[in-house]
Amino acid sequence: QVQLVESGGGLVQPGGSLRLSCAASGSIFSIYAMGWYRQAPGKQRELVATITSGGSTNYADSVKGRFTISRDNAKNTVYLLMNSLKPEDTAVYYCNIRVITTTPPYDHDYWGQGTQVTVSS
Repeated sequence: QVQLVESGGGLVQPGGSLRLSCAASGSIFSIYAMGWYRQAPGKQRELVATITSGGSTNYADSVKGRFTISRDNAKNTVYLLMNSLKPEDTAVYYCNIRVITTTPPYDHDYWGQGTQVTVSS
């Protein structure tokens, strides 16, 4: 049905930058929002950043001023530019889209496969 393909993860030194990409394909009528979540070993998955199709953004306090989320609505693609990376940013990053559906509950979340980001010397 709907597939999300993530790319851009890898190993980077502290202070470095990475850009993650996530492209959605399939039967998508309308996207309410797209976002990025992350999960570090032994920790719960947490919100990193979200963006609505209208352009409203939301960031976790821990990444404000360092990360920038953006999207290309025509391509159903969301990006996360990560600057000034810290070791504590190390996690598996998951792409998420929330779509509007025609059946109850009238929305549905899809998740990418996850991409590893490791910040280390």
